[in-house]
Amino acid sequence: MKEPKRILFINQEISPYLAEETEVRVLNRKLPEICQANGFETRTFMPKFGEINERRNQLHEVIRLSGMNLIIEDTDHPLLLKVASIQSARIQIYFIDNDDFFRRRRGVMDENGFEYPDNDERTIFFARGVLETVKKLRWTPDIIHCSGWMAALAPLYIKKAYKDTPFFEKAKVVFGLYDQTMTRPFPENFAKKLLVDGVSLNDVAEIVDKRVTYTNLLHLAIKYSDAVIQECPNIPAAMQEHITKSGKAFVPYNGNDPKEFLDFYRLLLQQENNE
Repeated sequence: MKEPKRILFINQEISPYLAEETEVRVLNRKLPEICQANGFETRTFMPKFGEINERRNQLHEVIRLSGMNLIIEDTDHPLLLKVASIQSARIQIYFIDNDDFFRRRRGVMDENGFEYPDNDERTIFFARGVLETVKKLRWTPDIIHCSGWMAALAPLYIKKAYKDTPFFEKAKVVFGLYDQTMTRPFPENFAKKLLVDGVSLNDVAEIVDKRVTYTNLLHLAIKYSDAVIQECPNIPAAMQEHITKSGKAFVPYNGNDPKEFLDFYRLLLQQENNE
């Protein structure tokens, strides 16, 4: 019997774990469910923000996947992996957690609406934490769908740090673009914080010694993705122009119709088979 194709979802936001039910958060919950109903196997990850109630949502730690340390700028950061089930959707959600970066802290902004000054390191930790966990699971995705700017570094790491890793070397990377905002730029040493085996300053030359804005970060995600999907009605004209110039496969906003997502995933897989 032929094995099912696998899709890894790396999402910044998923309903119902965050209070406000936005279109993208609902999409990020529904897509894995619909993919599984159509014969795909899925894994879904998001950050374990402090506002997520562990008791109400029945999160529990996965001991065998917790305990590894990720080094960012010579500092060790222990990774905790938690999981919960959405029974109505018949899917599990994996949560990347860390005492310093996520526990007792809200999403990307504090209670006064100010973005956290270490959002750059939280973003690095989330992306690397997901990929290291998938390696530990020994699970090989065919498609990796990254949604939200906290998932924007995953394409870089997949295509550079993990390019020779059997679990990721053939995966098609899709970046989901929607109308978030990030008003506090990442610091000028951000590029150096990204460095791991396989990632050099040359790979991120466009942001070296620069304060990294929301636009810079998305450009980096698009650079290392195979395709871009627009998950909101409107994106800035300059971003649209950048995507066009990149030559990447692009799916414009379609009301977030899951059927069109499925059709596009199948197209990517067909292209892979023809390569």
